Amino acid sequence: MIHFVGAGCGATDLITVRGKKLLEEADVIIYAGSLVNPELLSYKKDGCAVYDSAKMTLEEVLEVMFDAEAKGLTTVRLHTGDPCLYGAIREQMDVLDEKGIAYDYCPGVSAFSGAAAALKMEYTLPDISQSVVITRMAGRTPVPERESIRSFAAHGATMVLFLSSGLLEAVTRELVAGGYKEDTPAAIVYKASWPDERSYICTVGTLAECARTNNVTKTALIIVGDAVSQSGYRRSDLYNPNFTTEFRQAKTE
Repeated sequence: MIHFVGAGCGATDLITVRGKKLLEEADVIIYAGSLVNPELLSYKKDGCAVYDSAKMTLEEVLEVMFDAEAKGLTTVRLHTGDPCLYGAIREQMDVLDEKGIAYDYCPGVSAFSGAAAALKMEYTLPDISQSVVITRMAGRTPVPERESIRSFAAHGATMVLFLSSGLLEAVTRELVAGGYKEDTPAAIVYKASWPDERSYICTVGTLAECARTNNVTKTALIIVGDAVSQSGYRRSDLYNPNFTTEFRQAKTE
C-alpha cells in the first residue's frame, strides 16, 4: 500500500493525527526534502528506509514505490503542505492506477492556512472579500494565460501567491495592471509555522523592496488584498442577534 501524506506547512505538530500514524507505520518514506521539515522523520520506526525526492526524478520515485510493493512493504509519499496544491501527485497516481497498485491520500495543512495563522488573519471578511484566489506567478514553468495574475487581479479578491517570492517586481507589475492599486495591503510570510517563521506587512507597490530588505528570496507566500489590513469589515451575520439562522431565532425588539 502507498499512502500520499500531506506533511503540513512546517511545524511537526501540524501534521494530522492520521498522517503521523502513517509515518510511524511506514517501511519506506519518500519525502520532499526541499520543503518538508526533516524533523518529521523523527516519527519513523527503526529500519524504515528514507529517500529524498528533491534529488530524484519521477521515474526514480516510482521505482522505489514499485520495489517496495514487490516486497510487500508500506510506503509513505510525504509531500509538503497539502499535496493537492502544486504537489505533482496526479502524475504519480496515474502510473499507480495503470499498474493496479493501491494507494490513498491523507490531506495536510496547507501553507496558505499557516500563513493566515501567522498573520492572525481571516481571508474572507464581510464586505471586503468573500473569495480567495490561490495561484502563482509564471516563471520557468508556465501558467495558462487565462489564469494570469493580471486576470485574477481584476476581481479584487484576496489573493495568495505560491512559488512567487523571487519574482516580486513582475508580480507587482501584473497586480497593478490587473487592477490592484499600489497602496493595496499585502503581506509576505516566510516559512509559515516553522521555528524561523517571519511575516511582514507591506503594500503591492513595496512587495519587492520589503523582500529585499528582509532577505526573503524563497519559501514564502505572498498575500494581497484589502483583507490583509483586517479592518473596515462588516460584522458577520452568523452570530448577529438580529439575524435568524437555522438554529437560532433573531432577537428583535
